[in-house]
Amino acid sequence: MTVADGIDQTSPKAQRQAERERQRLLKYYSASQWTLIWWRFRRHRSAMLAASILGFMALLGVFAEFVAPYGTTTRDGQYIDGPPQIPMFCDANGCTLTPFIHGVKTERDPVTLRAKTVPDPDTRVYVSFFAKGERVTVLGLFETDRHLFGLDDPDAMLHIWGADDLGRDVFSRTMYATRNSLTIGVLGVLISFVLALIIGGIAGYAGGMTDNVIQRVTEVVRVVPIIPLYMGLAAAMPKEWSTTQVYFAMTLILGLFGWPTLARRIRSQLLSIRNEDYVVAAKLAGARSSRIIGQHMLPSFTSFIIVDLVISFPYMILAETALSFVGLGLRPPTVSWGVLLQQAQSVRVIEQTPWLCIPAGFVVIAVLAFTVIGDGLRDAADPYSGAR
Repeated sequence: MTVADGIDQTSPKAQRQAERERQRLLKYYSASQWTLIWWRFRRHRSAMLAASILGFMALLGVFAEFVAPYGTTTRDGQYIDGPPQIPMFCDANGCTLTPFIHGVKTERDPVTLRAKTVPDPDTRVYVSFFAKGERVTVLGLFETDRHLFGLDDPDAMLHIWGADDLGRDVFSRTMYATRNSLTIGVLGVLISFVLALIIGGIAGYAGGMTDNVIQRVTEVVRVVPIIPLYMGLAAAMPKEWSTTQVYFAMTLILGLFGWPTLARRIRSQLLSIRNEDYVVAAKLAGARSSRIIGQHMLPSFTSFIIVDLVISFPYMILAETALSFVGLGLRPPTVSWGVLLQQAQSVRVIEQTPWLCIPAGFVVIAVLAFTVIGDGLRDAADPYSGAR
């Protein structure tokens, strides 16, 4: 039954409606599996919103040198533990079309007698976009001294998310930390994904003694206590290693110990389909084992693998954050969400400088976004969802 049923089929309008319906059905039934998954995924509004948020965070990380007004180690000695500076358009002296912040001055706290930084309402410093600042290299290719925003006064510094106990800008450090944490998550998942495909594929296809040996190795890796293992590996890392070497070592370690779960799932899927007719036909045709696994068996549940892969990202990000938080991950001056949250461990920080906890919000948002995207992909990959 078509949309045009019950309508005069001879009218031009009915004919156009019938043609549109025919084209729509033809497009749907001739679409590939990936196209159908994409169409279903687009209808999942929360997953699309999560993907947009995650994409925006990734852009902030990729262009951190341009978005961040300062480097990760740049200090502002006049604004130690300073609160966030919110640009404004109006104050007691009137309004302006250009955003500005008040200057700062140092006063003595009458109770604790400690020097503290307070706004100077009589001084204005104007905020500008594409302002000149530190010379940086964006994407490792382009050198520039322009940043997304900054101050007209080259001697003043803008801290929209405040500063830490060394006067370093929290916003700038969070942008660089976003890139490092997301990159470690992506690389770690990719390493574990490749290992899971190879190990799980061999175990599921070969079976027998090969499968038994691989499963015993997998169980050994699964039962290794993670925290003591990382403590030992952190102590074994040479102190003279550069931050780049520690960064890649951290990524490799997370990847090498993150493959068993996905490998066992791939093995179970392959065991269930290795005696299917198309697999037996490929064997009789003389196809190599690698071709049978890669061209015939794995594509039959590719959607499942992709969903599992996406869901693995938040676990990898949380692992890096937790390890860096307790001092077993990345080392300063390299920054990540976990490294930044090390500064927010004390009650004093939570009470007096709560803006140092802002990176925790990025962790929560990233984990929730990956989880929602995984749910959306799972629904989109379900062949019985009936969505068109």
